Amino acid sequence: MADRTASAFDPSHAVAATGVAAARSSRAPTAIDPGADLFPFVVPCMIKKRTSVPGGSKPATCPGSDDAGGLTEARLRKMPESAYMNDAQLAFFRSRLVEMRQEVLLREVDARQRLNQNQVHADPADRATAEEEYFLDMRLRERESRLLHKIDEALQRIRSKEYGYCTQTGEPIGIARLLVRPTASVCIDVKDREERQAHVRG
Repeated sequence: MADRTASAFDPSHAVAATGVAAARSSRAPTAIDPGADLFPFVVPCMIKKRTSVPGGSKPATCPGSDDAGGLTEARLRKMPESAYMNDAQLAFFRSRLVEMRQEVLLREVDARQRLNQNQVHADPADRATAEEEYFLDMRLRERESRLLHKIDEALQRIRSKEYGYCTQTGEPIGIARLLVRPTASVCIDVKDREERQAHVRG
């Protein structure tokens, strides 16, 4: 009786039993905690989160992303015709037009400040120079006012999804022309015809 009791508490038997239980638990499927971080199982480009670019301050974007923040002029030129005036391209030109508008407003403020100085010059030569500068500033304000109007019209076309198409023919104006003149509202053929007609009338 004493021998059987001793064998029941044999330490070697307890160690063997523990090993079998561990082996069984290692083969059991592991349940996924709903609150656990599943980041390793998700494709990085499916996560709408930007990561920092090593050595730079601009955010990184997934290749092929339509994020306008990562759309450069070089990438814009390489995009297929099927992508013409998609959301990314419209956002690109909107950003460029807004920047142009801010620059125009700054130049207009500078010109207005010079016009309001009204300095009186006793020297005739200085007075003539001041008058010439005055008329130049007036012409500058008129030109900037027309440009500001064109920028606002282009921004309105972006909002209505009509930007990038000729207002007369409906044909695409083209990326190359818009990069040179973001306020363009007609295609190059219509513009050339208008200039030839103006030359004939002049």
